[in-house]
Amino acid sequence: MDIRFHELEADAAERDAVDSVLGPPVSAWAGGIRDIETEGHSATFGGHAARSQRDLLLPVLHAVQGRFGWLPPGALNYISRRLTVPPAEVFGVATFYHLFSLTPSPPGVIHVCDDIACRIKGAERLCSELEGISVPQFTWKRSPCLGLCERAPAVMVSQAGENPRLFSHGPVVATSEIVAAANSTNGKPEGLESLRRSVPQAGQEGLRLIRRIGRVQPDNLNAYQADGGYAALKKALEMGPEGVIREVLASNLVGRGGAAFPTGRKWEAVAKAAARPHYVVCNADESEPGTFKDRLLMEGDPFGVIEGITIAAYATASERGYFYVRGEYPLAAQRIGAAIEEARAAGLLGENIFGSGFAFDIELRRGAGAYICGEETALFNSIEGKRGEPRNKPPFPVHVGLFGKPTVINNVETLANIPLIIAEGGAAYAGVGTSGSSGPKLFCVSGHIVRPGLYEIPFGRTLRELIDMAGGVPGGKGIRAILLGGAAGMFIGPDKLDVPLTFEGTRAIGATLGSGVVMIFDETVDLADILTRVAAFFRDESCGQCVPCRVGTVRQEELLSRLRSGRTIGSRADELALLKEIGQAMRDASICGLGQTASNAIESAFSNLNPIPGGKNGA
Repeated sequence: MDIRFHELEADAAERDAVDSVLGPPVSAWAGGIRDIETEGHSATFGGHAARSQRDLLLPVLHAVQGRFGWLPPGALNYISRRLTVPPAEVFGVATFYHLFSLTPSPPGVIHVCDDIACRIKGAERLCSELEGISVPQFTWKRSPCLGLCERAPAVMVSQAGENPRLFSHGPVVATSEIVAAANSTNGKPEGLESLRRSVPQAGQEGLRLIRRIGRVQPDNLNAYQADGGYAALKKALEMGPEGVIREVLASNLVGRGGAAFPTGRKWEAVAKAAARPHYVVCNADESEPGTFKDRLLMEGDPFGVIEGITIAAYATASERGYFYVRGEYPLAAQRIGAAIEEARAAGLLGENIFGSGFAFDIELRRGAGAYICGEETALFNSIEGKRGEPRNKPPFPVHVGLFGKPTVINNVETLANIPLIIAEGGAAYAGVGTSGSSGPKLFCVSGHIVRPGLYEIPFGRTLRELIDMAGGVPGGKGIRAILLGGAAGMFIGPDKLDVPLTFEGTRAIGATLGSGVVMIFDETVDLADILTRVAAFFRDESCGQCVPCRVGTVRQEELLSRLRSGRTIGSRADELALLKEIGQAMRDASICGLGQTASNAIESAFSNLNPIPGGKNGA
């Protein structure tokens, strides 16, 4: 940080961007008149009082970045004074996130996803073409997964003064189309037809979690209620908090974000916690490469997720909720934000919901490009206005979570299951699927597949059945590999196609369902290139807080590079042994799941697929 940072002043436009979130300054110290001793540190955001000023740091940074396309130093200094946060800490938070820029740049940025799903669908060609052309007022950069894998290759266009837009027309997307989209100011929201393209089952009978997507207008509360929306919340209020938790426990629902922790036990622990207040958080920072289920639930059925989080709040005596939406999901954030406002206007959020005396409200927060913020405690730090670095556990969030208070945190798909459970009863819900994996499950199918998209099936169907539902591999080609669970998951070969898609089934073959990713690679894929991209992803996304992850992810990438080039240090067998040793060190000693899973996909590929020829299983 420049040592003169504290001397720089914001101009009028920069102050206006900050004040648009915080309101006008009311102290001489911050630029107005205010008695800090008597007024404390409260501020207003989103129509209601926020609990502190520092937790508004991320929304303020978004406002400035959105206005100017970067974060001017004078604006950062003004933010520091307004929020009473040291300048060095404001700078530290601003530099933590990929979507913030601290250097002047053109007002527009074209983010081209070059992660694995887009990589095999032409992302490199797009990048090569963009290198050879000039787009006035725009620059471009490579991006990790944008969560539009079913329509790869994906692009996000952000422009100062406008909402970012995700853009893709599938594998035939042309550079000229990207340029046209970048220069267009008509960012028309996508409608039902677009949702139906991403959900091949849209409109089919028997669907539960995605039954409304592509059929019911997602931005219309009346349409949601006409389709049975909010009947579950009414029933929950009649059952009482203990009754709701009993049904969730009876359902055997486990978290759908990857950890698979029993949801009812989590809720029960927070409900019983003596400390107050309690919080409930929706983790919508869906950043696992290959994952897009939560995005489509938010874009296609936002009220369903809001109803789920409201029921969770009632059961756990939480009066405040936070919706933390990934920064690369502009339409999802827009839909959730609008749905929150409409629900609040209809009395479905706020005071005395349905005349029950129950009060609950939600704040929307947007991430800014940090995979690590999908980890629950890193997400808490991000909401609190700190760098999104994970905390040591214990204590666990049910005891010491957001703002140090008992907190329920569930992901979008988990919360979308709640109205189903309340409506039909926990026992009936548990009757779907298997004894170890209950209910319906969403799978994100992408890669070399005829009909990529979001699919809903009951637990217990096989991987082969799911691939057949999606049309199989184009051109009759053979399957080389399947990635289950995303970059933090496992590679398996075509000999495992008959594995049941359940927690117990995948565990039996040494794999994981993870976030529900099923990415198919045909026989033409360069697996070594895919593994190198996975290694680069973890190296780049490591927050750097703990040494095993910070160093291990770099060494893992270096080792893969040596294996690909044939320039090994010592024998090939020694290098493969070192690769396993690095992975084990990260699993044993990393603070959070990022480091603990950073080697999973790579090690599984060497165990099962011989990705870099050099002998049996790469030995």
